[in-house]
Amino acid sequence: MSQSTTPYPVLPVLGRGVLAGGVAGLVSGLFALLLAEPLMDRAIELEEKRSEGGGHAHAPAAEELFSRGTQHAGLVVTAVVVGLAVGVFYALAHLAVHRADALTRRPWERALTLAGAGFLALSLLPALRYPANPPGVGDSGTVTQRQSLWLAALVIGVLGMVLARQLHRRVGAVGHGAPARQLAAAAAVLVTLGALFLLPGNPDPVPVPAALLWDFRVLSLAGHALLWAVLGTVFGALALRHAARNGPASEGEPEEAAALL
Repeated sequence: MSQSTTPYPVLPVLGRGVLAGGVAGLVSGLFALLLAEPLMDRAIELEEKRSEGGGHAHAPAAEELFSRGTQHAGLVVTAVVVGLAVGVFYALAHLAVHRADALTRRPWERALTLAGAGFLALSLLPALRYPANPPGVGDSGTVTQRQSLWLAALVIGVLGMVLARQLHRRVGAVGHGAPARQLAAAAAVLVTLGALFLLPGNPDPVPVPAALLWDFRVLSLAGHALLWAVLGTVFGALALRHAARNGPASEGEPEEAAALL
C-alpha cells in the first residue's frame, strides 16, 4: 500500500529551527560562561606572562575596550546568535532531506539523527583534526591559513555525511538490512576522517600546559555537543507537537529504506 506524502511547510519548519537554535545557543553560551570561561581567563593570564617574558614587561598595558563582565555577557549573546544561525541551517537541511515526507513520520528520530549528523560533520570530525586552542594561541600571520584549513575541514565533514547517507540508502535499496547499511555509513565516516588527516597540520605551536589544553578542548567539544543535542531535542519536541495536532502517522506503513537522516 502506497503512502501519500505531504511536502513540508517551509515557514513553520524554519520557525522551529530558529526557536530551537536560540534555545540551544543560550544553553551552550551559559555552559561556556560557567565552565569554559574560567579556563579562557587562565589562558589569557598565561599569554600575558609569555608576552612579559618576551621582553614586553615594560610596555604599557593595552587598555581593554570592554570589561571582563561585558565580555562574558557578549559571550552569551554571541552564542545565541550563532545558535540562531545554526538553527536556520539545520531547518534548511531538514527540509532538503525530508522535503517529500509529512512531518508526522518519525519526527523525533529524524530530528535527533540530523542533529547527530550535524555534530559529527561540523564539530567532532573537524575537531579531531584541528582541536580548539585557548585564546592567545596562534601567530597573527597564520590566521588566514588556519581559517582556510578549518573551512576545508567543515566542507569535508559535510561531504562525508552526504556520502554516508547515500551509501546507507543504496545499500538498503538493494535489499540489505540495518547492519549492512550501518556498516556502510560507518565506513564513509572513517574515509572522511582519513581525508581530514590528509590536510596540513596546525601551523602554530601551542605553548599551553597540557592539563589546561586538554580541559579547554574537552569543554569546547562538550559545548558543541550540548548545542546540537539541545537543538535536536527542541526541534524534535516541536515537531512532535505539530504531529500530535495533525494526527499520528499511519501505523504499518513501510518506511523508506534509508533512514540515516
